[in-house]
Amino acid sequence: MMSDRKVKINVSNICKQFGELVVLDRMSFDIHDGEFLCVVGPSGCGKTTFCNVLARLLPLTGGTITIDGEEINYQKHNVSFVFQEPSCIPWRTLWDDVKIGLEIKKVPVKEINERVEAILKLTGLYKYKNFFPHQISGGMKQRVAIARAFATEPDLLLMDEPFGQLDPSTRFHIESKLLGIWQRTRRTVVFVTHNIEEAVFLAERILVCTQKPTSIKEEVIVDLPYPRHITDPTFVEIRKRVTDLVKWWE
Repeated sequence: MMSDRKVKINVSNICKQFGELVVLDRMSFDIHDGEFLCVVGPSGCGKTTFCNVLARLLPLTGGTITIDGEEINYQKHNVSFVFQEPSCIPWRTLWDDVKIGLEIKKVPVKEINERVEAILKLTGLYKYKNFFPHQISGGMKQRVAIARAFATEPDLLLMDEPFGQLDPSTRFHIESKLLGIWQRTRRTVVFVTHNIEEAVFLAERILVCTQKPTSIKEEVIVDLPYPRHITDPTFVEIRKRVTDLVKWWE
């Protein structure tokens, strides 16, 4: 139950303006420790801006974001980001790519090797550890990005429509892999997507955003066991409810 978990991240009245344009308008919500939270909303509502502000890649116009009661501090907190585009480093092998965040954090070499080996095995990439990005598929590149993000054992993992460019079968495979990793590690994940079926497949809870200026329209609890099946009547009912809430055609 969500109520049994402590609040990991508190988002209070955050606002983001670009000149006169108000993109995010007094958004407030909590994210629980180990939660898989999905965020959906109409096209162009500012979901990527939301992600960038949450990661503090963009400054807030107003409001606060805290982790464990403290303002985000990159010297103390680990915040990882998986972007829409594949972000492999062309001149590094998969092994060297996945460990880069740990090197930056100056984690001891022995621990780096242990973490990288474990996450590559968990993502099914271990046998490709000496490959370079040009030798692997787009789906594998996104698995590398996921492995790199989880390797840092993040306090918060943000994912901004990371599977949008993949074909449906590859997408389903990687979503299933992602769930397996999350269930093993129980990191706190915020996953932004325009794909409502994907959100219902992955999330414990879904935040539905309004059109700009963006606020939280409603939260939907996805009270379904994993693994989920898209033909399950409850799955179909939740998907319809979220679709009706988004109403991108209005």
